[in-house]
Amino acid sequence: MVTLDSAQHVNECSSWREQLRSFKTEMAQLGEQLQQSASHQHNKEILTSVEHFQNQFYIQQINIHDLKQAVKLHERKLQLEMAGTPDGNISEDSIQKHEELFGEYQSLTSTLQELKDDFRNFLSKA
Repeated sequence: MVTLDSAQHVNECSSWREQLRSFKTEMAQLGEQLQQSASHQHNKEILTSVEHFQNQFYIQQINIHDLKQAVKLHERKLQLEMAGTPDGNISEDSIQKHEELFGEYQSLTSTLQELKDDFRNFLSKA
């Protein structure tokens, strides 16, 4: 039933946005950890890595924000489409956009996990 699928798309958007909020908070916490661990460092190599992670945390927070906004707009469009049709169907374009956003979400999730793993590895060696 397409109506159920339409509602599922909206629910998925809400779930993605919630997870993206969590990721943003986590990036901020990792940035704080980085500041604490870097405050006593004088080694040039370590300071170069610190700068790299600072930049990555900042860039990923921007990426998280941008994707969260795109998902929010998409979710609103889905809700309007569902409300505007008697059977609650959404367009093929919206379904395709949903799939694209899901791909972006998965890619960002993977990138963030890799960054977290690299950072934990850095902390264990620093």
